[in-house]
Formats: sequence, structure tokens, C-alpha cells
Amino acid sequence: MPRRLLVTSALPYANGAIHLGHLVEYIQTDIWVRFQRMRGHEVHYVCADDTHGTAIMLRAEKEGITPEQLIARVRDEHMHDFAGFHVGFDHYGSTHDAQTRAVVEDIYRKLRDDAKLITTRPVEQFFDPVKSLFLPDRFIKGTCPKCGAKNQYGDACEVCGSTYNPTDLIDPYSTVSGATPVRRSSEHWFFQLGRCEAFLRPFTQDVRADGTWFLEQPEARNKIREWFDAGLADWDISRDAPYFGFEIPDAPGKYFYVWLDAPIGYLGSFRHLCDRDGGPDFADFTDPQRAQAAGTELVHFIGKDILYFHALFWPATLHFAGYRPPTHVYAHGFLTVNGEKMSKSRGTFITARSWLDLGLDPEWLRYYYAAKLNASMEDIDLNLDDFVARVNSDLVGKFVNIASRSAKFVVERFDGVLADVPASQWPDDLPPRTELLEQIARHYDARDFGKAMRDIMAVADTFNAQVDRVAPWVLAKAPGEAVRLHQACSQFLDGFRFLAVALSPVLPALAARAGAFLNDPSMQRWEAAERPLPAGHRINTYEHLMTRVDPKRIAALVDANRDNLQPAAPAAVAAPSTPEPAVVTDTAPATPVPGDAPSAVAPVAPTISIDDFAKIDLRVARVAEAHAVDGADKLVKLILDVGSEQRQVFAGIKAHYTPEALVGRHVVMVANLAPRKMRFGESQGMVLAASFDGGGGVFLLDLDPGAAPGMRVK
Repeated sequence: MPRRLLVTSALPYANGAIHLGHLVEYIQTDIWVRFQRMRGHEVHYVCADDTHGTAIMLRAEKEGITPEQLIARVRDEHMHDFAGFHVGFDHYGSTHDAQTRAVVEDIYRKLRDDAKLITTRPVEQFFDPVKSLFLPDRFIKGTCPKCGAKNQYGDACEVCGSTYNPTDLIDPYSTVSGATPVRRSSEHWFFQLGRCEAFLRPFTQDVRADGTWFLEQPEARNKIREWFDAGLADWDISRDAPYFGFEIPDAPGKYFYVWLDAPIGYLGSFRHLCDRDGGPDFADFTDPQRAQAAGTELVHFIGKDILYFHALFWPATLHFAGYRPPTHVYAHGFLTVNGEKMSKSRGTFITARSWLDLGLDPEWLRYYYAAKLNASMEDIDLNLDDFVARVNSDLVGKFVNIASRSAKFVVERFDGVLADVPASQWPDDLPPRTELLEQIARHYDARDFGKAMRDIMAVADTFNAQVDRVAPWVLAKAPGEAVRLHQACSQFLDGFRFLAVALSPVLPALAARAGAFLNDPSMQRWEAAERPLPAGHRINTYEHLMTRVDPKRIAALVDANRDNLQPAAPAAVAAPSTPEPAVVTDTAPATPVPGDAPSAVAPVAPTISIDDFAKIDLRVARVAEAHAVDGADKLVKLILDVGSEQRQVFAGIKAHYTPEALVGRHVVMVANLAPRKMRFGESQGMVLAASFDGGGGVFLLDLDPGAAPGMRVK
């Protein structure tokens, strides 16, 4: 019986570019959606940009535009990147639209007035006295109250993994202005999640009558059980002005927290699709009774980091507001690159745009992800060397190789007409054709794409072995072997066609080119692979289907994404020549202090071009730690927070600044200076200061309030 599916991927935040980590989820979902459609099911795949929050507001302010202008631009960028990787949404919307707002207010009022699950109480939060706003957790840093690690965010420690309230941080500071935040109380609105446990526990933990689970992954159910045991806390769903979002009805100056209205964006985006001529019926997928009668399903693909929300808060929100809860939630793990977290300094924080701009085939990545993905929540690794080897071996050396070594003989010797290939000629060392196709289908349906790719490549290995054994290039030169040549090459192309259909969910563009070459529009359906093309079918001239991955292009990709905080070998700025690199002195005349002799001002250096100056990357950095260096008279070891990472710098300022006085101070650093190894350790940059030739001390450059780590100095 055909399924009726509404499928979503988590909404990307409209404050950054799509990167390869994001694409794990969207490619995974798109593969599953394409497979379901090939099987004849009704599928609606929607997504949207998550557009609300303080971060959006602050970024728009920094760029001198409105939040609406920012989110419109970023949405266009995101849609372009997704399209480049063949992620085919039926509608890609924005949470900042009338459709989403209407559903948000409807759900809120039903939770407040009917379910009586909304309550209010005062909350003490950190307030930035410079920017005059309450600070979200991720805009506060400080020392972890559990392990003492410095420069940790306000909600969790990345060193020990502890979670805590921002007010628990030691020596907190605002990442927006650098100011020390103050405590301030404000009335907040809460969703009483703990009162929903009687619904949520069986919903998340019990098998259904039809043998299915809301959470099919056992590790997900186990994690939810841990959260039940720990107790479900009320969920803060409000934020104070100034805030970019939807204002809460009957609560002036209070806004819905982004985590309330963002998932409702799934329904808002779907509403757009339903409003089109011939679109699906909204109630068939959202009203509990209508959905049950219509047999519809609501399926979410998410990252494991947002499981709590999608498996607890979101189903409870929908259920108690009179909407149907999700049918399934599928969580995936994180992406590592070369076995480590993605890194800007190493060039492995790779954006989707850079991949496309460099002309790399997006289907290389789609295939590699498919080969790595399974039905669990375990992380997957993009090993760049393995990526090159696997794509070249599997897609070019195996799959495409079958067609490239057999098609020309059919076209040149037999006018492109295929010989009869009985189904019984399927290779004996493979499972029966329909049985194998159904086995691959089960892997796809269970999101066990890695197993599907292994089965598919086993078919490719078998047919390549046949090509090698038969050697059509030899038969073509042998007299009296025309019939055998025709039959063999037609059979090889049948194997290639089977593979192209089986790979279509993963490689839609390549499969479309294969279908055009084989002159076979039926390949858009899964059952097309069940039987060979009939005798007499005419194919078109074979054209090259896919190029090999050149390792040099991957190296160029890494270089293009290497954060300019730490380039491999910048030519513009030489490594420090002094044994104890400290500060850049004598780079510009300091403002004379009364009493200073004019002759003390350093002479102006020879002029340089604007291009020379542009090569120097100056960044704001916050001194996270400062230590005296044993055995060095002048040096202080600084640990600098530059926003995306921490850098170690040795500065020759010990005679002028005590280490204690430096901690928490904002400085300017030369961020793209080649690292220099010293006997005390590696110095990874240089801080700027001014001095006079005649002496009188060294003066670190001061910064206005609002300068934050990672900002570029212009």
C-alpha cells in the first residue's frame, strides 16, 4: 500500500553558511525521500531557514542592514547550496512568515488556554550593560564551575561535558561587548513539560500495535529513558526585547524563544505547499483524526544533539495543542573530518559553497556519505584520502567502467541495438535479481545506506569480473564472434542499468545521464531494475559519465577553507627574527604624551601599497590566560581567545605588564603570522603595541567597548 509521507530535515540557522557537517543530514534525508518516491509513495519534503534570535539581530546590526534583509539573503544562499548538492525540497521556506506565525500563535493559545500548560515566573539572567540586552547562553563565556576550564560557553563545558546555568560561570564575560554581565530578573513564560510525562513515556518507549516505534533507534530510546529518570524540567519559551522574532500574544515586550517557533516552521513551510493548486491537504497530515484516517506519516530527520527537543518537547507541544505528533524521528551522528572535529585552521571546516565553486562533483560527496551512513546515531568520518580512493574505485573504476567498456561496441558494431538478455542470464554468483533488488530496498528504507552501497558494489564487482573474463575488446577482433560480442555487451549494459537504478537515490544526476544514454525513462522507477531492456531497444552514444577525483583538487579545497587566522605559509609577513617575539613595535607613531621628546617618536617606515597592507590579518583577541615564562626575562605566555579557537603567543612585555593584569584584556594580534618554534613552545601570532625609540615603555593598543574575539581589525 502506498505510503503518504511528510518528511523534514532540521532547519538550518540563518546566521551562517551551509557546510559539510550540515550536508550529512540533508543528503541522508534526500536519499531516503528519493528512494520512497521511486517505490511509488507520496512524499512531501519541506524545510526552512530558522531565522529568529539574538544572533540574527546582532549580525544584521553589525552589517548595517535589517534582520529581514539578512535572512532573505541567507535563505537565497542556502537554497543555492542545497540545489547544488541535488537536495530536492518541495518547499523551502522561512520561519519568519505569516504561515508559521499563524501556527505558532494557534499552538501557543491552545497550550495556554485549553491545556493549561503555560506558566510564568521570574528568571534571573545575565544582562549586558553595554548592549542593554539579556544574553543568550552562547553569548556568555567564562570559567567552567565544574572543572575550571577557561573560555567555556554559558550552557555547557566543552572540556568536561558538564551542563550548568550561565550564572554559575566563574569570571563571566559577554562575547558581544566584552563587558562583565550583571544579573537581572525578568518574567518568563514556560511550557510545563514535566506534566506531559504520562503521555510522553509510553509514546517514546512502547512499541506500537503495528510493530513500529516512534524512536526506532534503541540508543535514542535509552537516552530518552535517562532523561525521564533525571526528571523533565519546564521549558523556557520566552525572551525579552530587544529580540528578533514573533511577539507573544498578550505579552508586550516578550518574544517566543526560537526553539518554540523554529520547529513549527516545519508546518509553516508545509502550509505553503498545501496552499498551491493541487497541493496536499494540510489537515490530512496535522489533524490527529484526519491523519489516522488518511494513513499519513510525519517523519523528522535530525542530528543527535537535538534529540531531547524533537523526542520530548516537540511531540508534547503538538499533542497537547491538538495536532498530530511525529510518526518517526531519526537521529544521525556528527561529522568528523580526518578523524577530528571540523577545523578552520586545518581547512576542514569546508563550506558547501567552496565545494561547488571549485567545481567538485557534489555526487562524489553524496556517494561517500551514503557509503558511511547507517541506521544508528554514531558519528561518521570524512577521511579525505579514503574519500578519493573510494569514489575513484567504486564510482569510476567499478560502476561507470562497466558502461565505458561495453557501450561503444553496441553502438559501433550493432547500430546501438541491444541483443536479447533473458532474465535467466543474471550472474549465478549473485542472489536472484528481484531478491537482491528487494534486499537493497530494505536497506534504503531502514536508512542503512552503507549496506545498500556494499550490496550494489558487489554487483559491480561481479559484472566487472565478467567484462574482464569475456574481454569484448578481444572478441571484437576475433572472426565469427559477433553474436557473442553483441550478447555479452548487452548483458553488461543490463548490469550497468541495474546499478544505475539502485544508485539513483544517491546519484540522481548521474542516473539521469545514464538513463539518457540508455534511452530509458523508466529508470525513474525502482521496479525498472527487475527486468532487462527488451531485445531491439536502441541506446544512444555513450558519453563520459563521471571524472576521477584528483587529490590536488581536494588539497585546493582544504586550502580554500583554511581559516586566515592560520595560513600554511603566509608570504606577506615574515616570521619574527628575534628569539623572543613579543609585540610589533615601531609600526606607527604613537600619539605623543606631554613631556615626551619629539625625537623619541619612531621615524615613519617606507610606504607600502594597499595590497601589501591587505595581506596582514589583524584580529581582536581576548587574553584568556597569561603566565610568566621560566628562564625568559622578557616573555609572557599568552593564551588568546580569537573567537573560533585559542592561540598561544609569547610576548616580550613582562617588564611592562604583570600576567595578572593582562587576563580578560582585549588586544590586537597579527593572526596570519607564520608560527615560530621557540625553546619555550610555539608562538602562533603577535600582539600589537606601540613604543618609542628613546624608551619609555611598551603600550598595548586599547579597544573600544564592543570589540569581541575574532573581529577583524580594519
